[in-house]
Amino acid sequence: MKFATRAIHAGYERDPATHAVMPPVYQTSIFSYDRLGDEQPYSYSRSANPTRAALEANVAALEGMQYGLAFGSGMAAIDAVLRATLVAGDEVIALADCYGGAYRLLTRIYAPAGVTVTFLDLTTRPEQLEDAIGERTRLVWLESPTNPLLKLVDLPRVAAICRARGVITAIDNTFASPYLQNPRDSGIDIVMHSATKYLAGHSDVILGVVCTDNEQLAARLKLVQNSAGAVPGPQDCFLALRGIKTLALRMQRHCDNALAVAGFLATHPAIDKVIYPGLPTHPQHELASRQMRGFGGVVTIYLKDDSRAAAARVAERLQWFALGESLGGVESIVNHSATMSHGSMPAGVKQALGIREGMLRLSVGIEDVDDLLADLAQALA
Repeated sequence: MKFATRAIHAGYERDPATHAVMPPVYQTSIFSYDRLGDEQPYSYSRSANPTRAALEANVAALEGMQYGLAFGSGMAAIDAVLRATLVAGDEVIALADCYGGAYRLLTRIYAPAGVTVTFLDLTTRPEQLEDAIGERTRLVWLESPTNPLLKLVDLPRVAAICRARGVITAIDNTFASPYLQNPRDSGIDIVMHSATKYLAGHSDVILGVVCTDNEQLAARLKLVQNSAGAVPGPQDCFLALRGIKTLALRMQRHCDNALAVAGFLATHPAIDKVIYPGLPTHPQHELASRQMRGFGGVVTIYLKDDSRAAAARVAERLQWFALGESLGGVESIVNHSATMSHGSMPAGVKQALGIREGMLRLSVGIEDVDDLLADLAQALA
């Protein structure tokens, strides 16, 4: 079954009683028993809910994996992965330029709890893992492309190194979505999504999903999901399922528009640098072409005037790019990463990574591209 068909049909078999094409919103907290001691798949919606189960099966199918688990946010999904794989005294190796929220969770929650957190640049030097993995290393946390610098990780190479040493690999696949990249094919053990972004795609839900093929990891994740209870409600799951039905169409338009925006900005006199994996000037363009089925909907730019005032001036003049924290919706969004998505990172860390005051992250939506180009032109004038 091809991707677009799976996106529409996977995870739900029509109710034989009603023949409903869409799964119902099971807006209930409890499911009754006929007899004391009966076993049944649904009893309490924190543990399981049919609408949530349909979403979990759908995303797992899109990633080509057996198990899917939904959480109340992307951060709750990351937290579940960490809880399921780490205890005090263990080490997690994380990508140096990971999402700011993941950085905050690792450094301010897990490090004080006794987990050793090591940050490495695995985008340009994946061989560092060979020497970095120690006796207590349990997990390697990845992003590809990264947020917001759009660097790539050679996933098969990193997965092979980790597998040889018995270390679990997990990736935040939000920026690529399953439409552009299935990390399982490269040997990655756990795939996580902030379904708030491209999966749901309409800026109307907060939701995370984790997928795996490993039965033991799935059982651990299920234990965390049920015990900690950071689960989404059925209405949010329904909205995410509805959004996923158009994922293939939306992602292709995101990619097409982003390539046009990147090409336009690459020659603009007010722009110092454009980062987009689809441009031949991107240092990992060849890896992106080999590892992904498209280049994504995010473009990162550096203004020649590298100041917060200049970034604010451009962002606030944009008409069709909303100034906001998120990405991946049908509408275009501009983000000042230094103060927004990565605001929790220390200034020195941001500076070392290249997250500067004059940098803006553009989540290119599916509007008419001519309108987007005209909007950027007037904002940069």
